[in-house]
Amino acid sequence: MERQMILYGARPSPFVRKVIVFAAEKGVALDVQPGGFGQGGEIFAQASPFGKIPAFQDGDFLISDSSAIITYLDTICPEPPLIPAEAKARARTIWYEEFADTILQPVGVEIFFNRVVAPFLGLPNDLAVADKAEAEKVPGLCDYIEKSLPEGGWLVEDRFTLADIAVACPLINIGYCSEGLDAGRWPRAKAWLQKVRERPSFVEALAAEARALNRMMGM
Repeated sequence: MERQMILYGARPSPFVRKVIVFAAEKGVALDVQPGGFGQGGEIFAQASPFGKIPAFQDGDFLISDSSAIITYLDTICPEPPLIPAEAKARARTIWYEEFADTILQPVGVEIFFNRVVAPFLGLPNDLAVADKAEAEKVPGLCDYIEKSLPEGGWLVEDRFTLADIAVACPLINIGYCSEGLDAGRWPRAKAWLQKVRERPSFVEALAAEARALNRMMGM
């Protein structure tokens, strides 16, 4: 009997999307179910005692946090190697994931939450916070990505890795509700993000995300 792995969370979350894409690149099938915001039931509560998404179940194994889930998936399914083995490349990959999770994503939250999530959920929002983040914080982060990208077009080892997945996911959310990357100022980053989005793993994840959003909005 084929094992069933369940991922709990909301598809538009960059952290949830990161795991979905990583698993797809590994050829690992995930059953994505609602989690967080009062959803997910007892299993979600056990897997994520602090209510953070995503949460994950593989049989009797429960865990939360996208980095922890990805570490598990990479260990049980090492091919293709999305986290490099060479020491410097591995360190850079982990750094880019950390950059995405703790530096880029908080800025994305200021924009995406106030412009999209809060209005959808009927929660208070502050558009001034979103505008300020887009004007004052996003450019410096995009400058960093632009100068970090090698001519080969991928962040690490001249190939697609976890680094590309992790950094792209918050940028996609920012792009949902802003003008996105300016090709005149960030040509290399814009081309890189488009190349990432064209991978089948991202195409499938974003299509499923759009369907989920349409269902949520009653469209």
